[in-house]
Amino acid sequence: MKKNLRNILVLGLGLMTTITFAQDWDVDSRTRIDMSGEDGKMLTEQRATLGATWGGSDWGIHVSTDVNYDLGAADANGQQVPAALGVYEAYASTSLMGYANLTVGRQALDYGSGAIMSSNQFGARTTWDGMKFDLGLDMADITFGYASRNAGTPDDANGVSMENKGSNIYMNVGKADGDWSANLLYAKSTRTKDGTDQEGTNLGAGTAMGLDLSYALMSGALGLDVSYNTNSGDTGTDDEEDMLSIGATYNVNDQMSVTANQTTYGENGFDMAGTNMAGGFADNGNMGYLNANDMDRNVGISYSMGAFSIGATMHQITNTGDDVAPSTTNGDYSRDVMEMSLGYTMSDNASLSLQYASDTENDADAVKHMWLTLNIRP
Repeated sequence: MKKNLRNILVLGLGLMTTITFAQDWDVDSRTRIDMSGEDGKMLTEQRATLGATWGGSDWGIHVSTDVNYDLGAADANGQQVPAALGVYEAYASTSLMGYANLTVGRQALDYGSGAIMSSNQFGARTTWDGMKFDLGLDMADITFGYASRNAGTPDDANGVSMENKGSNIYMNVGKADGDWSANLLYAKSTRTKDGTDQEGTNLGAGTAMGLDLSYALMSGALGLDVSYNTNSGDTGTDDEEDMLSIGATYNVNDQMSVTANQTTYGENGFDMAGTNMAGGFADNGNMGYLNANDMDRNVGISYSMGAFSIGATMHQITNTGDDVAPSTTNGDYSRDVMEMSLGYTMSDNASLSLQYASDTENDADAVKHMWLTLNIRP
């Protein structure tokens, strides 16, 4: 424990010395108390991120590090789990003859709706090691990239992460003009199956595509959104996964808005590893991906008044497929989820939020989740 603390202090001093000469720096502290479960559970997690940026008119360097600490967490021997220190982002960017921008290193990537590539900021953050080319053209913002996903944790005794054994070649095209915007993401990946074998099992190439469209009507009071995502070959089969989401948001006034959405999963479902939807409430703070043939109809309302904000969303999930877990009787499956949130902005540098979710599946007792989060940015 003393050795880990010493290493953190030494690195922290080095970073502070480095930041003194940086052109820009940022600090983010998140303290989250997990109050889910029985018997008055209160698990406190602390994550502090320190970053620095240097740059000129046609170049830039950015580096940031995370310190994660679970208060009261113990290992198999009953010892306090030490704080974990790791690199969050580390990349360099440069202009290529004024026509494009090249970025190389470890980056947090978020494209479109996030169903295919996103960084999962709620729990164990996902980053990508590789390079990307950004083309800021008049017709569209185009990005080409090659990267491997990094889950941030080793999977074997040699410290080799199975997650890093896959690669992604992707292209993202975004365009916004007036009342509409569109984003198209295409990714082709090869990855290996996670497991104890260091070589893993090759699952072959997978192809994923996501299309997101939005349009504003009534002078911006009504917004319509459509998102369609497909994925094939990533699980070692030729089965095609798909997910379609259609929604609308109506801004009643500057303080209140109402949303309605329907998301439908295909007969093979849809999921991608490492995204903001991979894992569910415990890992992502949201429901995550649903089962094959699931349909989620939901309505929500949000209201803000000065420093306070409140929101609530009710989900009703049904399934029309066969052999639906945990029920194997077609038509008997149902799931109701209620999400609520309360936020308070204490100052320009600090905010406090409470998130609650109640998840009821078939006739089982509701599973409840609740988190209190404090964010501070100097």
